[in-house]
Amino acid sequence: MSFSFKKQLVAAGIALTVLSAQAAASELKPAQQAQLAPMTQVSLPNVKGGLASLADFKGKVVLVDFWASWCGPCRQSFPWMNQLQNQYKSDGLEVVAINLDQEADLAAEFLQEVPAQFTVLLDTDAQLPGEYGVMGMPSSYLIDRNGKIRAQHIGFHSDRVKDYEDTIKALLAE
Repeated sequence: MSFSFKKQLVAAGIALTVLSAQAAASELKPAQQAQLAPMTQVSLPNVKGGLASLADFKGKVVLVDFWASWCGPCRQSFPWMNQLQNQYKSDGLEVVAINLDQEADLAAEFLQEVPAQFTVLLDTDAQLPGEYGVMGMPSSYLIDRNGKIRAQHIGFHSDRVKDYEDTIKALLAE
């Protein structure tokens, strides 16, 4: 992925984060037509060591969250994602956060301040955001047990947590 695209991604992320309170795209919305999640076979470094890919979570409902260390709403979303992972893991939910910082040390610093109780992968080369259509931070994609993207949202809004969770519970019940 070109450096230019990474700069555009960061610029778009900053702009959307600033505007997210008023952006209609920030609402959780069903994907127009459920499509298979792209690039699930790509292996990325796990912050706990080793490699992992989204294919490792086949048969589970997966909340894929793209984030960056500079993202304010990401700091707010991590405690909620910890709660989700703890509450719904036994029902088949996996939260997978994919960090897009170019330097892994930035993610490590963030995680020392805001710990994650879920899988965190590092995509320092930005292999996945273009394929998923990431336009801001955080960007989340809800993938069903069959590997299809069923919902997505840009940004994190604590006043919409109930809607987010209702969608997750509905997929877990399928």
